[in-house]
Amino acid sequence: MHRAPVKETTINSGQASWQEAFLARHDLESSYLLHAQKWFDSLAGSLSAHCNGAFAPLLVAVNGCQGSGKTTLCAYLCALLEAQYGLRALSLSLDDFYLTRAQREALGAGVHPLLGTRGVPGTHDMALLCNTLDALLAPDCDTPVPVPRFDKARDDRRPRKEWDEVAGGVDLILLEGWCLGARPQSAGELVQPINELERDEDSDGRWRNYVNAALRRDFLPLYERVDEWVMLQAPSFACVHNWRLEQEQKLRRQNAGTGEGLMTEAQLARFIQYYQRLTGHCLKRLPARVNYLYTLDEQRQITAFKHRAALAS
Repeated sequence: MHRAPVKETTINSGQASWQEAFLARHDLESSYLLHAQKWFDSLAGSLSAHCNGAFAPLLVAVNGCQGSGKTTLCAYLCALLEAQYGLRALSLSLDDFYLTRAQREALGAGVHPLLGTRGVPGTHDMALLCNTLDALLAPDCDTPVPVPRFDKARDDRRPRKEWDEVAGGVDLILLEGWCLGARPQSAGELVQPINELERDEDSDGRWRNYVNAALRRDFLPLYERVDEWVMLQAPSFACVHNWRLEQEQKLRRQNAGTGEGLMTEAQLARFIQYYQRLTGHCLKRLPARVNYLYTLDEQRQITAFKHRAALAS
């Protein structure tokens, strides 16, 4: 089993600064630091202050549509919180808690064919996520905690021996996911298909009603555990295609250009339709329900920031 450091970067004396190590690890231009320092350093300070006054580890949820920069933001915060505040921070992705391919194929065969494709609520192993959070957030945790990893190129969870193992006793967990914060829609909202996928392959609404039920059953209890909410708000769902295409190209580079298990642009155009309903729902409803709201333009540049210390119940 791999032993992964809790923090994003550990810099020994005489090595490059944590900023340089962070840029190298995530294949980023130095300009990203100026962007991050301007917009995210104050967020790190606020989270640090919250940790100092907490009796238990902090759980922070980060929402953003595909390709919005959630993973990079969380990596930066983890590195900064360690380097400047001495906090043990860990970034988790909802994507790593997808059901296995075999489990999704069984759902597709037994419930609805569209559930064979990862993405929407109902295709995650929420029991595994909750058990992992239970272990990591336990104030007296002093044993290593296994953390699953999902291989998107193979569209399957990695074998147990390839999971990370994180030392217990973290101060803060950043949990990022494209649908985190999404709440169930009303029956009336589910009636009308919103794209070709829903119109042609879910004409009776069974798939979207199953997804909606999973949101109510599995996600609402998770939200009760969250201490702080962060959102990277895209200008519209129309940006998702280009942003997600960039992610696919990065995956291809990481897989040595083989393209194994990755999608063509046409396949991607169909794939993102699975995400359209809840992405649009989040863009419309979630900004009023988060503590830290970053507004993005079409180039993913932040154009505005709003902080709410307390949220309306």
